[in-house]
Amino acid sequence: MSINIKFRNNLPPIIHRPTPVPDTETNYFRNLPKVYNNNKERSLHRNHDQDKEENIKEILKELDEMIGLKTVKTLIHELRAFVEIQKKRQQENLATEPLVLHMIFKGNPGSGKTTIARLLGKLFKELGVLEKGHVVECERADLVGEYIGHTASKTKDMVRKSLGGVLFIDEAYSLARGGEKDFGKEAIDTLVKAMEDHKDNLILILAGYKLEMDRFIETNPGLRSRFPIQIHFPDYTIEELFAIGELMLTKREYVFTPESRAAFRRLLEKTVAEHPYSGNARMVRNIIEKAIRKQAVRLYRQTNPSREELICIMELDLECDDLDHI
Repeated sequence: MSINIKFRNNLPPIIHRPTPVPDTETNYFRNLPKVYNNNKERSLHRNHDQDKEENIKEILKELDEMIGLKTVKTLIHELRAFVEIQKKRQQENLATEPLVLHMIFKGNPGSGKTTIARLLGKLFKELGVLEKGHVVECERADLVGEYIGHTASKTKDMVRKSLGGVLFIDEAYSLARGGEKDFGKEAIDTLVKAMEDHKDNLILILAGYKLEMDRFIETNPGLRSRFPIQIHFPDYTIEELFAIGELMLTKREYVFTPESRAAFRRLLEKTVAEHPYSGNARMVRNIIEKAIRKQAVRLYRQTNPSREELICIMELDLECDDLDHI
């Protein structure tokens, strides 16, 4: 049986839903003024400061654990103290010294200049001097162009990449090698302007051999006053180079035998005597890495080398016929 339903005017009826009654209790609590927990905010701020202090301690610990560089370490601790005290003086509305932290690093290759630049970038970030603390490394080819106007554009691009951090220019003296008509002078002028335009957001470090950097500053007298911090990186002693080599092996989980330890010292003495500017820590790293490769070839020919054999660097692993290629 079927039932036919007819709607008036052929339209379905309208269903009226009752309007919900507002929950006065819910609205009451919803409209209450928000109360902020100032103690919680202060706690978060305190935790943030504690994190920064811990980070600074870690950076300075890394610095102090580096072998050698005694005068460099002393200066960096002085810079940290200077920045912190200037901040405290500012909080007390006392006169403060301007934070001009552009630097010149003088020293031979492998003397720690780039490593210290990276540590300074991290340190100045935690101290609130730099926003990011990253380090952009470059050299003449990254700054000097091939035609008029090209150099300024390339240099400005490197500056933009460095904002909030450190621009580290290795072999900076090469910018002045070509004379008055060389485009390197344009790069220097652009860098000087950038130092003024971004004095609160950029640290410039010029690095290179000591004699060349001294000559570079003498031929560009306007640079001396703009780089108040000049750091000399001395060559490592034989004892320091030996300690650096042992540390490199320890970090890689290798050890010298008594015989290979003596052979390593003899190799260092011979290399430094024949090549006084042979690269310092970089030279040590090359010796260690070559010894590890030679050990790998020696053990690969054996059947199932023991754990002790995998760890030990032997005297024959340090044999080197050509010191020029270390």
